Amino acid sequence: MTQQTSVTERARPEPIQAVPVRHPWRWVAVAVITILAAMFVHFLVTNKSFQWRFMVDNMFRPPVIEGVRGTILLTVFSMLIGVVLGIIIAIMRLSANPILSGIAFVYTWFFRAVPRLVLAVLFGGLGTLWPRIGLGVPFDTYIGKLFGIHDLHARIFDVSAINLLSGFVAGMLALALSEAAYMAEIVRAGIQSVDAGQGEAAEALGLTRGQALRRVVLPQAMRVIVPPTGNETIAMLKDTSLVAYTPVTTELFFQLQAVGHRTFQVFPMLVAACLWYLALSSVLMVVQYFVERHFSRGYGVRASRSLRIRGRLIGSGGTHGH
Repeated sequence: MTQQTSVTERARPEPIQAVPVRHPWRWVAVAVITILAAMFVHFLVTNKSFQWRFMVDNMFRPPVIEGVRGTILLTVFSMLIGVVLGIIIAIMRLSANPILSGIAFVYTWFFRAVPRLVLAVLFGGLGTLWPRIGLGVPFDTYIGKLFGIHDLHARIFDVSAINLLSGFVAGMLALALSEAAYMAEIVRAGIQSVDAGQGEAAEALGLTRGQALRRVVLPQAMRVIVPPTGNETIAMLKDTSLVAYTPVTTELFFQLQAVGHRTFQVFPMLVAACLWYLALSSVLMVVQYFVERHFSRGYGVRASRSLRIRGRLIGSGGTHGH
């Protein structure tokens, strides 16, 4: 008995002496980053070229605040038009009709290829192509000449293109049409990420194809669509600065540039523009976080955690029942 006990004691492994892994280079990296950050802060505070007092005094004046309002409106309207048009183009691209699919492909090809700055300048000069824009019978003057009528104007309404395509409208259309091409690809990828059986099952239950897309496919595709759409919204906020070349006077970058050129302090106003765009983008990032969290409910870690909690509640309830 004593011999068996001694053999068991000799066979028992010794307790593991766990030694934490040391990472000395992490502390070196932290020290280097801290020194560089301190040097950068010292540079910002001591360099007189920033003109912080002048910058703060001018970046909150009424014209600049009006420019902030114009930038927000441009972002909202351009994204709304871009998202709605992008959904339509994505559905056209996925259509079995080769004509609709081809038109959607050509649209995305063109507007993804042309830079937005070029589009903004181009749309700003569209008034030179059509002096007046109207709705009615096309080629009415030529048709009138065929019948001997030289002053035929068969139009419901007629408006000056310069008045209709103002700087704001031209810039908004340029940004919105360009954004629609990118949103079409995002929506198309989101729809294709949903298993085809989901739509087939919905149609088998009696739903039309449009109802299946709206009630079954799109809600599931939203968790794929929302994150890049949030990124596109932030990018759109920054791209509104391009319409300063349309030109749009009620825009943030245009107003800050005007202050810089008027006071010969261009660099401080460029820094002010960076601060404004940083603040507005940060707000959009917070909104994007909550929107993503809303549409990701029921998936991933949260879903498995909720299922585990539900299983525990059911198990405890079954135990009490017995």
